[in-house]
Amino acid sequence: MKKSVVSKEYTNLQKEIVKLQEQWKQSLNPDRVKPNLDKAALNSGVPATALTAIDFEIPLFIQWIDEINKLIAKNNPELEGKLTKVSELLNDETAIRWIDEAFALNQIYFNRFAQENEIEEWIPQFLAETALRPYLQHTAEKVQVEIHQAIPGSGCPVCGEPVRLAQLEGEGKKVIHCPRCLAHWAEKRIACSHCGNDNHKTIQNITIEEDPTSQIQVCEKCHGYVKVIDTRQFISKPSSAILDLNTIHLDFIAQENGYKAVVDHHESN
Repeated sequence: MKKSVVSKEYTNLQKEIVKLQEQWKQSLNPDRVKPNLDKAALNSGVPATALTAIDFEIPLFIQWIDEINKLIAKNNPELEGKLTKVSELLNDETAIRWIDEAFALNQIYFNRFAQENEIEEWIPQFLAETALRPYLQHTAEKVQVEIHQAIPGSGCPVCGEPVRLAQLEGEGKKVIHCPRCLAHWAEKRIACSHCGNDNHKTIQNITIEEDPTSQIQVCEKCHGYVKVIDTRQFISKPSSAILDLNTIHLDFIAQENGYKAVVDHHESN
C-alpha cells in the first residue's frame, strides 16, 4: 500500500511553510500573547485560545500572507494572478475579519469570500489559517505546562482543532498531538478522543498493510477515529503538521469505512 497520497512537491511546499511559521513565531513579541486560564472553563471544554488575550499586529499578519503568496506562486506560477488579487483585497478591516473567522474555523465565510471574489475556494482559508498558526502555537507553548488532558469531543484543549493524530512515545504511551497549534497531551491507550468510550470491546484498531508504524483507532460507539503513529520507529521525527499531512491516506481509509474525525454527539447518543 502506498504510504502517502500527497505529492512530493506539495510536501516540500508545506515544509517551507512550516519553516516560515517557525520564523514568524520566533519574531513575535511574547507580551502580545497573554493567557488567562480558567480551570473551570478548560474543564468544560473551552479552548485556551478563547481565554487568551492576543494583540495581533495586523500589518504583520498581512505581510505574512504576502510571503505565503510569493512562496505558493513560486511553486505554482498559474496561481500568481489569483494570489495577487487576494493581496489587493486584503486591507486592515478584511484581515481582522479573517483572523476572527480563522479562529472560529468558519469555512462557510471563507467559501463565500472566495466565490464573491472569483478565487479558488481553498485559497482564503488556507492563507488565513497559515498566518494565524504562529499565534496559536505561541499560545500553546505558553500554556503547555497546564495541558494534561482534553475533554472528549471538545477537540484540542488549546485551539479547538478536532483530534485526529496520536503518537506512541516512550514505553508505548499514547500522546495526542495537535497539528494546528502543536499542543500535546497524554491519553489512555484504549480510549476514544471523541466520546470518552474506553470499552475495549468497542474500540478497535485498523492496521495498515505494509506499514507497521501506522494504525487507525476507531470507536464503534460514536464512529470517531484517530490516527496512531509509532514515531519511535522513525529515524527522523517530523513535526505534527507534516506527520498529519504525510498520513492523510489514513484519514481517507477511516472515512471510507464510515468513521469521522468530527463527531456529531447527537448521533452517538
